[in-house]
Amino acid sequence: MIATSLRPQTNLRVLDRLLEPVGQCLTPRAARALLKLRADDETQRHIEELARKSTAGQLSLEERSDYESLVAAGTVISILQAKARRTLAKSSGSRG
Repeated sequence: MIATSLRPQTNLRVLDRLLEPVGQCLTPRAARALLKLRADDETQRHIEELARKSTAGQLSLEERSDYESLVAAGTVISILQAKARRTLAKSSGSRG
């Protein structure tokens, strides 16, 4: 579980460090697959609805928990995708 008492930038740095071993294991093929990862249409609509309700201050406690979990998952995926881009940049640079 992510400690929500930390500042957002601190959380990101901690997650980045925790996920570094995963990034080091990525093959170019796995990195390309990771970069294609997207939410399906139903999930994307659900996220957008929760975001709209959050902005309007209309989330129930259950919806807030769901939204926070989705945002946290999105953050993890974004970090992994950044690591995938780095893997691909290194692999294309080493062909040289």
